[in-house]
Amino acid sequence: MNVAAIDVGTNTALLLVARVGADGRIETLAERAEITRLGRGIGGDGALGAEGIARTLAALRGYAEIARGHGAKIAAVGTEALRRAPNAAAFLAPAAEILGAPIEVIDGAREAALTFRAVAAAFPDALAGDLVVLDIGGGSTEIVIASGGAVRFKVSLPLGSVRFTEKFIRHDPPRADEIAAVREAVDHAIAAVPFPPAGATLVGVAGTVTSLAAMAESLASYDPLRVHGYRLSRASLADQIARLAGATQAERERMVGLDPRRADVILAGALILDGLATAAGAAEVRVSDRGIRWGLLHELVEPPRVA
Repeated sequence: MNVAAIDVGTNTALLLVARVGADGRIETLAERAEITRLGRGIGGDGALGAEGIARTLAALRGYAEIARGHGAKIAAVGTEALRRAPNAAAFLAPAAEILGAPIEVIDGAREAALTFRAVAAAFPDALAGDLVVLDIGGGSTEIVIASGGAVRFKVSLPLGSVRFTEKFIRHDPPRADEIAAVREAVDHAIAAVPFPPAGATLVGVAGTVTSLAAMAESLASYDPLRVHGYRLSRASLADQIARLAGATQAERERMVGLDPRRADVILAGALILDGLATAAGAAEVRVSDRGIRWGLLHELVEPPRVA
């Protein structure tokens, strides 16, 4: 069976096409990622803009063509931007026509569950002890805490790289008080999260985390084999934040390992990651480039998990 899993997020639209054998073995046939900014303006009234809708629909047309070329069944989910948008139907109706299947707009709890499912499949060794999974998106961040493979806490919080850039950062390069405001907002948002004692494995998912890993490794072109499973130390994360905070957007656009289209929002995402890692007492972040779309794939082809 060939399956195409699509994740339509605030900042990116992601595609995974895979063949699932009779023995359950998964073979990746195609992966794509497009930064479409569907949720630009999420910090305001949440309405989707015409340009973001057009860019995202264009990406979906390409994804549908790839999926059909592989004879794959399409399943798609949408997250924070579509949860909030009062005009979501302006996107969802034409998107369903393009894909031949509706986009399921999922709540934060389901988003967190899909992320955890992807991480559990990618890093089964991390399930033995305490595990914290972070999915830092453009509009929201999902946190899942598990012990011995059993989920004991999950939450979706309204902090994201696009949202916090729009809310707090007004200057280029950003001012010290703007950076401090982002850090303070992160600390406030996560104050009630019951992080386990120091020693938990911390896994970070999605574009902010994978971009920081690619920057740390100075990857001129993105290499998932080098990024997935990479261990990003707190010292390296601090180095990247210092570089980003002291640079203009034009300078960030030229940084090796960073997609220029993320240059305006990457600092806010990095500050969110740093605040979460500090609160979790983690010395490093284990990086995963297998997020919601992988969780959706596993959900479609595997028996339900009990968690």
